[in-house]
Amino acid sequence: MLQKKWDKSKLPSRHVTQGPSRAPHRSYYYAMGLTEAEIEQPFVGVATCWNEAAPCNIALNRQAQAVKLGVKREGGTPREFTTITVTDGIAMGHEGMRSSLASREAIADTVELTMRGHCYDAIVGLAGCDKSLPGMMMAMVRLNVPSVFIYGGSILPGRLDGKDVTVQDVFEAVGKHQAGNYSDEELAVLERVACPSAGACGGQFTANTMACVSEAIGLALPNSSGAPAPYESRDAYGEASGAAVLNLLEKNIRARDVVTLKSLQNAARVVACTGGSTNAGLHLPAIAHEAGIAFDLMDVCEIFRDTPYFVDLKPGGQYVAKDLYEVGGVPVVMKELRKAGLVHEDCITATGRTMGEELDIVTREADGRVIYPSAKPITKTGGVVGLIGNLAPEGAIVKVAGMSEAEQVFSGPARVFECEEDAFAAVKAREYAEGEVIVIRNEGPRGGPGMREMLATTAAISGQGMGKKVALITDGRFSGATRGFCVGHVGPEAAQGGPIGLIRNGDAITIDAIKGEISVDLTEDELAQRKEAWAGPRETIYASGALWKYAQIVGSTREGAVTHPGAAAERHVYMDL
Repeated sequence: MLQKKWDKSKLPSRHVTQGPSRAPHRSYYYAMGLTEAEIEQPFVGVATCWNEAAPCNIALNRQAQAVKLGVKREGGTPREFTTITVTDGIAMGHEGMRSSLASREAIADTVELTMRGHCYDAIVGLAGCDKSLPGMMMAMVRLNVPSVFIYGGSILPGRLDGKDVTVQDVFEAVGKHQAGNYSDEELAVLERVACPSAGACGGQFTANTMACVSEAIGLALPNSSGAPAPYESRDAYGEASGAAVLNLLEKNIRARDVVTLKSLQNAARVVACTGGSTNAGLHLPAIAHEAGIAFDLMDVCEIFRDTPYFVDLKPGGQYVAKDLYEVGGVPVVMKELRKAGLVHEDCITATGRTMGEELDIVTREADGRVIYPSAKPITKTGGVVGLIGNLAPEGAIVKVAGMSEAEQVFSGPARVFECEEDAFAAVKAREYAEGEVIVIRNEGPRGGPGMREMLATTAAISGQGMGKKVALITDGRFSGATRGFCVGHVGPEAAQGGPIGLIRNGDAITIDAIKGEISVDLTEDELAQRKEAWAGPRETIYASGALWKYAQIVGSTREGAVTHPGAAAERHVYMDL
């Protein structure tokens, strides 16, 4: 096969491959078995988050080999490298969860540094767990190189007593066990069957939500996120992704040509209509930030407000990612959004074609079971809702997928906890009452530090049968697997002197997800007096190391909890140096 002759005179890899002065650099490539012809080709970074931490990452190494075949087929030279992940399912419910959100920044930073240091011309990024997906996409947009994202795929559902089960069921079973309604033996059986394969958590939790985002935003090939991790068909998507990035390089289509305000809005639509994770309200602004686009939490929530919820996925619904894939996946979902007039069709995608052109070739229709017709949705407004009010002047977010309208309004007295451990201990001991609003504070990006997810606590509440009898609010986050009336991302966080840090036991709190409001029954003067008497941020044990450094520089939740000025402040584009 005759390979294309590439002009590398304007590509970053010229700095490590061209001219007599680069002989030492080329000697390293010869040491790794590259030929002269391969050194003359574009260098494509194949970045994975492979590790042995959890099933979501374990298949990425094999999939990377398929990507490399696609790169080679189209005349590129793949250079594989790996970066970290912190897997939330393992980190959940203890101090390790503080590392989770900070790992998103570390992933983006390390991918950027590797690409810059070695002067790669394009990137295919593979990721499998919650923070690795946005982290990888953030790096692509930050570097603004031709980029294709590919998801590692979801886990297969487990089966128990004739029903599908997921890790969410195991977390909730812990609550049942604490309540005396689930035996040690039952728990031992469930934990052994809930996660039967490689892949990320199977419901529309954060990983699958961001996988859907990768297609909707245009960085991933259509339908590439759907096939479960164990399916051999994933290799075909990997190879196609490797080939696609060379097409983008040839046409000079870069990540910021793909990620625009319109494509971010398309992505937010898909989150809402699938009842996706509230964490998308954190990650979409962070991706936008890398492109210099103003698109914060409340902008995301504006999109959520008028988007119908019509895809019936766990945790609010019945089905898992494998089921969505089998009925046509994200392309069919977006086709339904287009019928409702809710898709920007002129956005460019990883194929080099527009979203409209891609949707024109989708032949499948909504099955009416997993994907409802958008004209006959499960509910008329999105599965995720933004809230604002005197308790959250910078906004908050709540997942309402699967909740009736009556369940979306809640008023009650506050029961305040200074951290998640205190709340979990109280829940375990049943030291809370029906009708209360549980407040967990000092868990924001800065105050935590690290903005932990609260799945252990919320799952325990659900397992005790109290999921619909209390509400919970926090300046931290919730897992995509959380269900019940749980409000996260309350901003400003307590460590910044936000109102959530001023609440006292017994204060009357009202949450109205229909109106999009969250308030505490205190006057402005009363809040001002409490602010005046506020003793300042709670001290943490993190006085050095990565989490200390993260806490010093992390920004507000509303703007994505980012740690650098973003594209709006940049003075050069990597690709053009």
